[in-house]
Amino acid sequence: MDNNNKNKDPNHNRQGWGIILATTLLVTFIVMGLYSMMQGSGPEEISYDKFLSLIDEGKVQEVSLNSDRIYITLTDEARREELEETGRTGNPGNVLSQLQDQMQGQMQSGGGTEEESERSPDYYTGYVNDYTLTDKLEKAGVKFGSKPGDTMAQTLLELFLTVILPIGLMALMLVWLMRKMTKGGGVMGIGKSNAKMYMEKETGVTFQDVAGEDEAKESLQEVVDFLHNPGKYSGIGAKLPKGALLVGPPGTGKTLLAKAVAGEAKVPFFSLSGSAFVEMYVGVGASRVRDLFKQAQQQAPCIVFIDEIDAIGKTRDSSLGGNDEREQTLNQLLAEMDGFDTNKGLLILAATNRPEILDPALLRPGRFDRRIIVDKPDLKGRVEILKVHAKDVRMDESVDLEAIALATSGAVGSDLANMINEAAINAVKHGRQVVSQKDLFEAVEVVLVGKEKKDRIMSKEERRIVSYHEVGHALVTALQKNTEPVQKITIVPRTMGALGYVMQTPEEEKFLNTKKELEAMIVVALGGRAAEELVFDTVTTGAANDIEQATKIARAMITQYGMSDRFGLMGLESIQNRYLDGRAVLNCGDATAGEIDVEVMKMLKAAYEEAKKLLAENREALDKIAAFLIEKETITGKEFMKIFREVKGIPEPSETEEGAPAEREGRITMKSEPAEESQITAGGE
Repeated sequence: MDNNNKNKDPNHNRQGWGIILATTLLVTFIVMGLYSMMQGSGPEEISYDKFLSLIDEGKVQEVSLNSDRIYITLTDEARREELEETGRTGNPGNVLSQLQDQMQGQMQSGGGTEEESERSPDYYTGYVNDYTLTDKLEKAGVKFGSKPGDTMAQTLLELFLTVILPIGLMALMLVWLMRKMTKGGGVMGIGKSNAKMYMEKETGVTFQDVAGEDEAKESLQEVVDFLHNPGKYSGIGAKLPKGALLVGPPGTGKTLLAKAVAGEAKVPFFSLSGSAFVEMYVGVGASRVRDLFKQAQQQAPCIVFIDEIDAIGKTRDSSLGGNDEREQTLNQLLAEMDGFDTNKGLLILAATNRPEILDPALLRPGRFDRRIIVDKPDLKGRVEILKVHAKDVRMDESVDLEAIALATSGAVGSDLANMINEAAINAVKHGRQVVSQKDLFEAVEVVLVGKEKKDRIMSKEERRIVSYHEVGHALVTALQKNTEPVQKITIVPRTMGALGYVMQTPEEEKFLNTKKELEAMIVVALGGRAAEELVFDTVTTGAANDIEQATKIARAMITQYGMSDRFGLMGLESIQNRYLDGRAVLNCGDATAGEIDVEVMKMLKAAYEEAKKLLAENREALDKIAAFLIEKETITGKEFMKIFREVKGIPEPSETEEGAPAEREGRITMKSEPAEESQITAGGE
C-alpha cells in the first residue's frame, strides 16, 4: 500500500501555495474594507475659518460641540451643492455619507419621525476657545448644543477593528504556516517525507529477476536472511548492518537489487531519491529526514532505499558557496542513522554513481557498513541478463545469446534490455513473428552507431574517399598481429554521424590489453587517415573520431599504464567519476604536462607512419577491396578476407580449421576503458 496518498498528486504543493496566497489576499481585502468603511462613513475635517465662512453663507443647519471637536450639519440645499461638487472631485467618504443621508431622507418621507431621521454630521473641526461663536450661531439661526465625547467602548471598538484584528489575523496565518512547515502534511506537505512505501507483493521483484550480479546478490542475501532469522545471528552476537551502499555505473541494476531485497524479505520498502529531500527552504530537508525515519520505525522491520544519495551526501564544504540546506539535511541523516536501533530490523540501502564525492562520515562503519559494487557484467553475466529479458520474447532456433553477449562487451543490463526490445521491434517491422539472430545483431548495431540514413546521398567522390578510408582501417587490421578480425565494412551513413565504419570481432572476452595490442589499436585507428593521404594526396575531416580514439589510448599508455620509456612507471593521471564519464585528471606540473604532449605526438606519429607503410606495401589489395566496397556498399568479413587472400596469394583456410577469425560470427566490442575502446572504427562526421 502507499503511505503517502497526499503526495501522489504532482500539483499538490502548487495547490497549497495557491490556497495560502488566496487566504492572505482575502484577509487583506477584509481588513482594508473594514478600515475604508470606518473612514469613509465619518464626517470630513475642515478648517475653523471655513466653518465660520459656512455660517456666514447660511449653509449650516446644526452644530454640536464637545470637548475637542465641533460637528457641523449642513442645510439640505447646501448639502446638495456639496454633493454635486464632491461627486466631481471624487471624495468617496463624503459621497458615502451623503448617500446614507439620502436613504435616511427616504425613510423619513415614508413616515419616520424627525428623531428617527436625524442626519449625521457632514464636517467637523477642532474646538477653538471662541467667545463670539455663540453669538454668530444665534445670529445665523443655527441650532447648536453640546455632544458627549466618544465612549470608551467606541474607542476600543475602533482600536480593535483597525489595529488588533489585522495583526491578529496575520499572526494566526504565520503560526499556521510555520506549523505546517515544521510538522509536514496539511495543505503544503513541505516538511513531510514523500517516500513511496511498497508492501512485498507490490515490489514484484525477487532475486530471480536480477541476473549478472552474483557477488552483489550474495552480499544482499545475507541481509535478507538476517531479516528472516534474526535469532540465528543475534545468538552469536552479530548485528544487522545499518546500511549498504550500492555503487556502480548507471543501468547496472542498483534500484532493481534494492527492490529485490524488499521482495525477498517480505517487508515494507520505502523508496525515494536524494533530491526529494532538498528544497529552497532551509530546514525542510532535515524535517523530511526526521519524518522518513519516524515512518520507517513505525513500520519496522522495513527497508529504506535512497537513490542518488550523492544529491544530499556530498562532502561538507566550509568554504564560501556552501549549501546550508543540503548540509543540514546530511547532518540530520547522519544523526538518524546513528540513532535508530538495528534490533528493530531497519535497513538503509542507498545507491550512487559517484562514491568519491560522498562525505566520509556517511561512509564509515556504523552508518553504511557495506559497500556493494554493482559493476558492468562479465560474459557470463551478460548471457544471464539476456536470458532474463528474452524469456518473454518469442525467438527462433537461430538465436545464440552467447554470441550476442560476446558482441556486447562493456554493456550494462539496461543496454541489453534495450537491445532485446529493439530486436523485437525490428522483427515486427519486417513482418516476422519471431526474433532472429539477424534482428539481434541489427539491434546491437543500431544501439552503437544508430540507424541507416537512407536519405543521405553522397557524391561519387565522397563515396570513394569513405571507401578507401574504411578499407584502410580493415586492411591495417588484417596486416597486423594482436588485432581483432574484421566482421563487416560499410559505407552506408548512420544517424550518429558516421559515414561508414568497420566492425571487428573479438574471439574472447578480455580484461587486459598488452602494450603491443594497444599500439596495434592506434595504428588501426589511424589507418583510415593514412589511406586518404596515400590515395588522394590530401586528408579530410572524416578522421576526427579516429584521432580522438588514438590520442586517448596513447595518453593513457603514457600517464596511467606506465608504458612510456621516458616517464616509466610514474602515474601522471587519475580517473575521476570512474562510474560515469571516467574523465582523467593530470597529477603533474605544467612542465611535465607539456612533455606528456610531446610523447603523445611522437607515439601517434610513429603509428601513423606504420599505417602508411603497411598500406603502401599492399596498395593493390587496398584498391581492389575499395572498388568492391564502392559497388556493394556493405561487405562481410569473409568477402574482405577472400579478396585479400586472392591478392596476396594466400590459400583459403580449411573449413575444419578452428579459430579462423574471419570465418566466425561477427561480434562488436563496446568497452569503456581507454585500453578497451570500441572496436567499431567509424569514419566521417
